[in-house]
Amino acid sequence: MVWAAVATALAVMVLLIVFILQNQDYVQVRYFGLKGAVPLGIALFIAAVGGGILVAVAGAARIIQLRAAAHRRKVLAQRVR
Repeated sequence: MVWAAVATALAVMVLLIVFILQNQDYVQVRYFGLKGAVPLGIALFIAAVGGGILVAVAGAARIIQLRAAAHRRKVLAQRVR
């Protein structure tokens, strides 16, 4: 199972490298008053990583919230006994 995951990750990485290499045209990027020119493939990669980080942070916050609620229920159940 681990080898399948490693092989899949390597295939995705190769596809990502090909995507970035095929999209080397520079585009103008503006962000909160900053502006500059970066290759399109890199700009899209940075946007995807940023989106992934936001999803991971939201997921982690929800997991922490659920664990805290489960802990409160456990403490209340112990007090009732």
